[in-house]
Amino acid sequence: MRPLDPRRHRQLLAVLAMLALSFLPHPARAHEVLPAIASFSVKDGTLKLAIRADIDAIMAGLDLSSEEEGAPGPEDGTYDALRVRPASEIAVRFRTFWPGMADQVRILVDGVNRMPVLTSVVPPESDVQGLSRSFTVNLVVDLPLGARTVSIGWAEPLGPLVLRQNGVESPYDGYLEPGQTSPPVALAGGDAQGGWSTFAVYVPVGFQHIVPLGLDHILFVLGLFLFDTRLRPLLLQISAFTAAHTLTLAAAAAEVITIPASVVEPAIAASIVFVAVENIFGKGRSALRLPLVFLFGLLHGLGFASVLAEFGLPETGFLAALLGFNLGVEIGQLAVVGAAFLCVSLWFRRHALYRAVVVVPGSVVIGLTGAVWFVQRLT
Repeated sequence: MRPLDPRRHRQLLAVLAMLALSFLPHPARAHEVLPAIASFSVKDGTLKLAIRADIDAIMAGLDLSSEEEGAPGPEDGTYDALRVRPASEIAVRFRTFWPGMADQVRILVDGVNRMPVLTSVVPPESDVQGLSRSFTVNLVVDLPLGARTVSIGWAEPLGPLVLRQNGVESPYDGYLEPGQTSPPVALAGGDAQGGWSTFAVYVPVGFQHIVPLGLDHILFVLGLFLFDTRLRPLLLQISAFTAAHTLTLAAAAAEVITIPASVVEPAIAASIVFVAVENIFGKGRSALRLPLVFLFGLLHGLGFASVLAEFGLPETGFLAALLGFNLGVEIGQLAVVGAAFLCVSLWFRRHALYRAVVVVPGSVVIGLTGAVWFVQRLT
């Protein structure tokens, strides 16, 4: 192997420095952008819309259209101040806040805009102060006689929206990008496009949970990537990880198994630490590596399932939604591995200093980050 020339060495160190900065744990005020969930139905000539959302973030003026965990927003600490207040107090405050927000919610009945009326704000069942929490905002719109379709959306700063129709045989189920309005949906149902439509809706949901939202999963996959310069060990580990998290994702989504996040999340952080430590001291050879990766995949599958629980799988098309989400996760993982390969391995993995300059420093950063998360998630 030929030695790494000084210029390329400096370039590589610059890449590693940028990666290290991006891996550092986000500050406590960082906000993970997850879509709000909106469910609608029709009863007695009235459209009822229930939106489950982080109204602390909305009232604080955070820009939820960003896909980054640290969504830009006010620097005055408004969000931090709101989310430590009792949920019952925030529910009352939102009633005062609503008139200024009402025109940001778009409800078009047969193409005509209708102003929604706020009927109630339901606080979350679990009110853990200091953490993101989802309130349910209930809205109603009186429908004109003979109304046939409705289109629903909201302003871009309010973020993405999962829109779900209830009470009909062939319901609409869609994922709306920030600022997007749904196509006209038949109030009587029957305009659903079947399993393929549901499948397509959940693929980007799974992908976004890896890139950019799933930093813990990204670090774990990068830890697998750094294990060995050979392709075969990497493919075996990715395959074991995929098989394992697919099993527990399906089991947890079907409510066959239930493990609290207070157990799963610290365990995921510990798995990141383990692969990083073994990368540093294992020198790419370990008979236990593959079965342990499979075990850690089971844990990560439970983490993926907790995200699906936030969305809620549709009553119809359960299997299609589950498969779509899982495919999105796999595409996200491959994107991470592909980007890592292009950044470092394509150019440097055959150099004598690859392990000393890439594998060990990268694993140290990954391991330290996982250790910090482990402590944070236990407290």
